[in-house]
Amino acid sequence: MDPPSPMKPRKNRYRIETKSISYCVPNAPSRQAAILKNVTCNAPPGQVVAIVGPSGAGKTTLLSILAGAIHPCNVSGAILVNGSPMEVSRFRRISGHVTQDDALFPLLTPEESLLYSARLRLKATKSEAANRVHELIDELGLSHVAGSTISGGNYGISGGERRRVSIGVDMVHDPAVLLLDEPTSGLDSVSALQIIKMLKCMASSQGKTIVLTIHQPGYRILELIDQIILICDGMVRHQGSIVSMESRLVKLGHVIPTHVNVLEFAMDTMSGSKIFELEENVGKKHETQISRQADHDQVLYANSHVGEVLILSERFFKNVLRTRQLFMARMVQSILAGIGLGTIFMNVMNIQARLGFFAFSLTFLLSSTTEGLPVYLQEKRILQRETSRGAYRVSSYVIANALVFLPFLLAGALLYTVPVYWLVGLRTELDRFLYFSLVVWMVMLMANSFVACFSAIVPNFIMGNSVIAGLMGSFFLFSGYFISKDNIPKYWIFMHYLSLFKYPFEAFVLNEYGGEKGRRECLEMEPSGCVITGGMFVKQYGLRETQRWSNIWVMLGFIVGYRVLCFIFLWFKCKKMRR
Repeated sequence: MDPPSPMKPRKNRYRIETKSISYCVPNAPSRQAAILKNVTCNAPPGQVVAIVGPSGAGKTTLLSILAGAIHPCNVSGAILVNGSPMEVSRFRRISGHVTQDDALFPLLTPEESLLYSARLRLKATKSEAANRVHELIDELGLSHVAGSTISGGNYGISGGERRRVSIGVDMVHDPAVLLLDEPTSGLDSVSALQIIKMLKCMASSQGKTIVLTIHQPGYRILELIDQIILICDGMVRHQGSIVSMESRLVKLGHVIPTHVNVLEFAMDTMSGSKIFELEENVGKKHETQISRQADHDQVLYANSHVGEVLILSERFFKNVLRTRQLFMARMVQSILAGIGLGTIFMNVMNIQARLGFFAFSLTFLLSSTTEGLPVYLQEKRILQRETSRGAYRVSSYVIANALVFLPFLLAGALLYTVPVYWLVGLRTELDRFLYFSLVVWMVMLMANSFVACFSAIVPNFIMGNSVIAGLMGSFFLFSGYFISKDNIPKYWIFMHYLSLFKYPFEAFVLNEYGGEKGRRECLEMEPSGCVITGGMFVKQYGLRETQRWSNIWVMLGFIVGYRVLCFIFLWFKCKKMRR
């Protein structure tokens, strides 16, 4: 990989320091709660500082505190930026925090991923954001894979290139401080060395403050690191260069074997005694001062609500369009189901068979929308990360998500209704067909909003699928098809009104057997004459003609209600993550 192109030295440089900070896990047993104990360290500008230590030593926790991901109000001691207490909202604007897992959209290209991140985080025009992205692609050495999808099977990008994209996503706003959690994790030695070389060049040429965690760096990587913060059992055992660490070990009487990595030797021997003890600082005196900062923590956004919705809609539309198993499979499924059900119920005039057709149609339409659950769960991880860095508002995401599915689900609804409506032989008036299509579209939107709502709560696909399938079954049971409303126990009657099956099922019945023509239609004939007309059946079912449109409004209420609940759940999760 070619080294990044040289840039002008940065005017504003930032030094991060901690003074006697301690951190405990909230609500944990006291003997296991303390993760960091009286930690004092610093990261100067223009250098690469590595936090090193064994697993469970507190490396990621310390990095999260330095990044402001763990709010200073939850930490005792002082976190200083250029000698002043950290203001989290301001620090997030000048810093980039790259976590260990790569939360990227697999079907976007590196260029698209960086461009959307730039448009969301920069107060710039689209062309200015594109110029910044092209500059960053050259700096990251991604020009040769800029147009390849991130996870495109045999044509995807490598692990090292994927990691550089993750770093680039948090560098689009040209942060003065860059904090990375295990940037070399899962990479081969060559890719890992390339990543560290790139970071070293950024620090030295641009004056960035770069802090990273790393588990067991090789000798060539150690040569590129300016300072080591060695941490064990939540305490700093050494901060300084690898040379000063070796010198300290020798002074303590240790004999370092030839060709042995000094850092590995230090980690093997430090459990018995401290290698280097920093000057102690009184952390308690800073605690009250830092806690007050939480009241003034505000997130400043680069775009307006409308701007965020437009950018997120474009990104989500592109993702859905490229997810063939979600988009194309759904379209094919709608066509085949429409033709299949149409041929099964073709010209069947029996009223019980018609009701069975309506019920089965709703079962198919409501149950088939759970396929969007994996997409929502993947998006949730990215949403939490992006909103925690102030890229956009949660409300903008929920609105964009809802808007993008409108045309996709409309297409699916029409592909289903066009064959099935005419094959089954339902009423031939155009307004009745359009109403039937509208109800099918509303059902799909209801189910989509329902899945989106519960995806915000459940932790994984297995639990989400179980919860959604169970609730859908309950809705079907209490819809009034299997057991009439009058026979449902009073303590269960609320489920009848919450059922997503009830309102579209009634709408189908009224659309077919309502109106002047429907009321006169004979549904059951005996030698003595017509026994049941459409009007008699509608009245027997307890329906009124006015419900034909009131049920549409109720379904619309369900769609909006589940989206509002989705927003509340996601907002709470993202707010909790920021705090």
